[in-house]
Amino acid sequence: MAAKSRKSGGRKRRGPVMSPAEKTAYVEVKQGIKHVEKSIGEVQKGLRRAEKAIEADAKARVRNLRSEAKAQITMLKAKRREAAQLMKNLSAAAEGSWQDVKQSADQVLADARATANGIAERIRAALAR
Repeated sequence: MAAKSRKSGGRKRRGPVMSPAEKTAYVEVKQGIKHVEKSIGEVQKGLRRAEKAIEADAKARVRNLRSEAKAQITMLKAKRREAAQLMKNLSAAAEGSWQDVKQSADQVLADARATANGIAERIRAALAR
């Protein structure tokens, strides 16, 4: 037996025939989808820009914090040298009056500690932003 071919003389239909109103609604929905896709792309692009800006700002803040910390550390080292020199001078001048030497050294060290605490607090505040 020979197989019969089922060729139709017309074109094939993909789905049901749509009325003009249905076609219009379909086109509008399709355009709406394209607009939503475009909006998604714009939002993603904006997020990438914002992320880059935030990263650049964070890097700048870190650079500023490092330079500020470096300056403060230099100042603290100077205070440490000052305290050591003061102790050397006072111990020679006091000739046994260690109470005076200790009070003077305590004052210099308290100033240095206050400066160090101030630096640490500013760095913590900057990191909390």
